[in-house]
Amino acid sequence: MFRLPPLPSLRDFIYMYRLKAKKILSQNYLMDMNLTRKIARKAGVTENSHVIEIGPGPGGITRAILERNCRSLNVIELDSRFIPPLQHVAEAAEGRMKIHRQDILKTDIADVWKDYENEKSEWLDDRKINNFHIIGNLPFNIASPLIIKYLRDMSYRRGAWKFGRVPLTLTFQAEVARRICSPVDTDDRSRISIVSQYISEPEYIFEIPGGCFVPAPKVNVGVVKFVPRIEPLIPCSFEVVEKVARHIFHYRQKNIIKCIKTFYPEELSKDLANSLLEKCGISSRAVSYQLGMQEFSDICQVYEKQCLEIPGLFIYDYTRVKDTLESLQSKENLFPPLLHNSYNLLEKDGISFKESKILIN
Repeated sequence: MFRLPPLPSLRDFIYMYRLKAKKILSQNYLMDMNLTRKIARKAGVTENSHVIEIGPGPGGITRAILERNCRSLNVIELDSRFIPPLQHVAEAAEGRMKIHRQDILKTDIADVWKDYENEKSEWLDDRKINNFHIIGNLPFNIASPLIIKYLRDMSYRRGAWKFGRVPLTLTFQAEVARRICSPVDTDDRSRISIVSQYISEPEYIFEIPGGCFVPAPKVNVGVVKFVPRIEPLIPCSFEVVEKVARHIFHYRQKNIIKCIKTFYPEELSKDLANSLLEKCGISSRAVSYQLGMQEFSDICQVYEKQCLEIPGLFIYDYTRVKDTLESLQSKENLFPPLLHNSYNLLEKDGISFKESKILIN
């Protein structure tokens, strides 16, 4: 472990720089260095690692990452109040740390890591250790949109995932963390379970009591590590998988036929929903949380074919009652985006998809 030069304690930093957490930004500082070191260790940071830390705040996890003697650390922080204390830490890091004051939701991590492109690994490389890592104690208000953005980027191998199968180690409200990692036929199974698990292998590493944070949230916090899969469990685009999962879990306790019917306009819903379930071999009386990944894969693939055969079906939204398939014909993106393997399979079925996009070779 690398020993940083003497620094003020985290509590002293907060006092010196008057870093009162802002409730509106869902800020909670993790003060226990034993826990921040555990996060850095479980993330897999080594002396060869290039790390991005999201929302470092006063720098607790930042110090723990630097103590593991990583090659580089880029911290991304939007709140200007934290820049002076982070500069204090950067001075002690001997040139290994850079500070970026920007919004993580608008940041392309590939740009941050552009100097290390010659070190990126091949996606099919099955090594357990990746030299690139993303770590963050996320504010609760951005955790959900950020993980959806990252899972989408992961599925298209863009952004950080141009550099290979880059793992994510992030914090969430414990309830959300359990949903992300929830297995089939459990109470926590939800949309985020499907979109997380089809493209990655999320692991619930450990739970942190809310009392370890300042100010203490009313809930515990779960630390989850996402490792991208070499091949996704569902051979469809992220947009198709996310839409299917969202609709199926909309009526979580209802028979799945009710959920499937929301894919379609009323005049087509009965025939197309029954046809889909029949092709997938799924009972109309099944409920969403009982479906395994193979069942979701089958549903996504059949629905994708239906969307390619019926222009506008993919962008149909049952909550907008005035929309019809005819009225949607003037809209853009009438067809779902396709992955290369879907393209080949559908081409064999004689399905035309000239207006769809191939996103991954």
